[in-house]
Amino acid sequence: MNPSPDFSALQPALVWAHFATLCSIPRPSKGEARLREHLKAWAQGRGLATSVDAIGNLLVRKPASAGHESAPGVVLQSHLDMVCQSNADTAHDFLKDPIAAVVRDGWVTADGTTLGADNGIGVALALAILEDGHLVHGPIEALFTVDEESGMGGARGLAADVLQGSLMLNLDTEEWGQFYLGCAGGVNVSAQRSGRPQALPADGLSVRIDVRGLRGGHSGVNIHEGRGNAIKLLVRAVLELDRRWGVQLSSLKGGSARNALPREAFATLVLPLQAATDLDRVLGGLQAEFRAELAGVDDGVAISCTPSAIDSVMAASDQSIWLTTLHAAPHGVRRMSVQVPEVVETSNNLGVVDLSPQSGECHFMVRSLVDSAGLALVEEIVSLFALSGTVATPSGHYPGWKPNPDSPLLALCQSVFRASFGSDSTVQVIHAGLECGLIGGKYPELDMVSFGPTIHGAHAPGEAVQVESVERCWELLKAILAALV
Repeated sequence: MNPSPDFSALQPALVWAHFATLCSIPRPSKGEARLREHLKAWAQGRGLATSVDAIGNLLVRKPASAGHESAPGVVLQSHLDMVCQSNADTAHDFLKDPIAAVVRDGWVTADGTTLGADNGIGVALALAILEDGHLVHGPIEALFTVDEESGMGGARGLAADVLQGSLMLNLDTEEWGQFYLGCAGGVNVSAQRSGRPQALPADGLSVRIDVRGLRGGHSGVNIHEGRGNAIKLLVRAVLELDRRWGVQLSSLKGGSARNALPREAFATLVLPLQAATDLDRVLGGLQAEFRAELAGVDDGVAISCTPSAIDSVMAASDQSIWLTTLHAAPHGVRRMSVQVPEVVETSNNLGVVDLSPQSGECHFMVRSLVDSAGLALVEEIVSLFALSGTVATPSGHYPGWKPNPDSPLLALCQSVFRASFGSDSTVQVIHAGLECGLIGGKYPELDMVSFGPTIHGAHAPGEAVQVESVERCWELLKAILAALV
């Protein structure tokens, strides 16, 4: 069991104390119940009204400061769940183990796993607002949603008659100094087919090929940076070995979340015995090729080979279908936005693959600021798999959040930022998904703005949040609430 993180030297103390609690209680998507019940009991112990809806979202209400009951109600919105990613050599059970967070050079991070600052810091900020009895504010509603990272299930299931506030501050973005006013929508695509296991050949070289060392990252935030996809690279490597010697594939696995760029991928396969003398040289050449392609982006990409025990292999036709289809499958930026310069319009992430002799599946996440463009890319993926008779199914579509540049809440936030920090903020539209689109669809009159601290490497091991930016977010949040009364 990892020890609880020590944030005692960090400010603001209230926020970091709540984040320490979040690190200590596991909270994977669809596994937030323990944390939700803890927070519900915590809020009730302070006399705050709480409710849990049918989908599992927690709503906590805090009355306005004395004399400010007529101020507009504000919803503080964050999600309880986190992306659970760990390196293959890190033993961590996200259902049981606390996050081993450490403070290092002005950042809070986790070694070998994701940290959960996305969106744990947003939750901690809202909890600190609920706890602090010295603040000036109108009526507060803290909405803690569930299942955001695996399909936005909490926002999707939120009823249209629960929230009373007219303003909403979403605390789920990752670049301090920026206010977000719009985001992309998304769709999942999953492809599956059964397999026909074949007996292991009488003689051959059974090996495991690993692709590791990639940075990974958030499939919405980092997709435009050209980072490597371990699945795509491994498929290329296996196809090259097949071209040279012929291979019999047993398994191929990579990635662990549809919304995270795959950092690692592994394949087990059988090669002819004569390949043994030249295999290391060929893999070394592929590694050099990948490093040259990804220079300055993913310089640490590495390919290794070790002996492996294999019981059976895939049928030749199944192997051909999977390798060629995955090789042809789109990944990365499809189109940059014309309306919003320097922002991705449409992209796709090949996030997870799990192939065995018995069956295979893979999972994509398509994002777009333009619903029709995203759905067109989904249909391309479905059509590609249909060529081999493989079923690919879209699911979990959520709408984007259409920007409102005339938002009165945005104007107030910008004014408060300028007064508080002596500089101007910027306004952005993010390619990643936020729950604002779904919530706004149910509460069309809700004026919404999103902001947050600086978080690097969300959705990947080594995720880190900048301590100074958390303190600034706290000061900004308090000032915005005070300016609204």
